[in-house]
Amino acid sequence: MRRIALLTGFLALLGTAAGPARADTIEVRDAALRAVEDGLVLDADFAFELTPRLAEVVANGVPLYFRVEFELTRRRWYWFDERSASSLMQMRLSYHALSRHYRLSTGLQQQNLLQQNFATLEEALNVLKRVRNWLVVDRTVAFSRSDYEAAVRMRLDTTLLPKPFQLSALTGRELHLESPWKRFVVRSPQQLPAPVESREPKRPEER
Repeated sequence: MRRIALLTGFLALLGTAAGPARADTIEVRDAALRAVEDGLVLDADFAFELTPRLAEVVANGVPLYFRVEFELTRRRWYWFDERSASSLMQMRLSYHALSRHYRLSTGLQQQNLLQQNFATLEEALNVLKRVRNWLVVDRTVAFSRSDYEAAVRMRLDTTLLPKPFQLSALTGRELHLESPWKRFVVRSPQQLPAPVESREPKRPEER
């Protein structure tokens, strides 16, 4: 009977381990590249929940910085892989107590920031988890006829937290949130849409 009880407990432990994902893990649900006039854009969906500690931190006025990283490489059996393109997107999630709203700021440069306000944390996170129309490869990048490997990941940048929180991040997982790299093959992205030509009517003196 004791062996059966031990076996039952062990199987229950395995079931728990194979259950829900860890709270400090981001899952890359889907990722795909699309060709547009300016180059290649990325659409990606992420799945995660803030740990109770992170939700408390942002509610107390400390902004959280998320980084979405993208790489495009060409595999070479005879040498090191060639990195053809790389891009970085930064998203800043903050809470403003006076107006009682959450703000999501997207972009690396102040003049190019896209700012959106939300009434709840859930609404802000729903937008943060969905990356759409992100230009990751400019049309000026030259491609060969080979297949390429694309990779994308998201993580919370703990280096931008205040110093006391950075110290806490060194000793625990409550302030960590990151995904592994999701990799997928891009089939010969050599052919990109041609730029749209201007169709403005000519002036009388030019005719």
